[in-house]
Amino acid sequence: MMNKAIFYHAGCAICVEAEQQVLWALDKNRYEVEVVHLMENQPAIALAEQAGVKSVPALLLDGAVFHINFGASLEEVKGRCHA
Repeated sequence: MMNKAIFYHAGCAICVEAEQQVLWALDKNRYEVEVVHLMENQPAIALAEQAGVKSVPALLLDGAVFHINFGASLEEVKGRCHA
């Protein structure tokens, strides 16, 4: 059974660059990677928050959240979604 990795982002340049690096670096024999664009999938913001995501880009891997660089806080993302 493969582990699942979820990469959360909001579409900014920092997020897109991080996404490409993460997809390249993760072992595809060990991880199934799901990419979640929070600006396009707004209901996923609540799931990201529940998982412990505070800012994007972020990677949820084996139940742990890894915040990569800093593109935007989840509060900023929520504000943009409701504007």
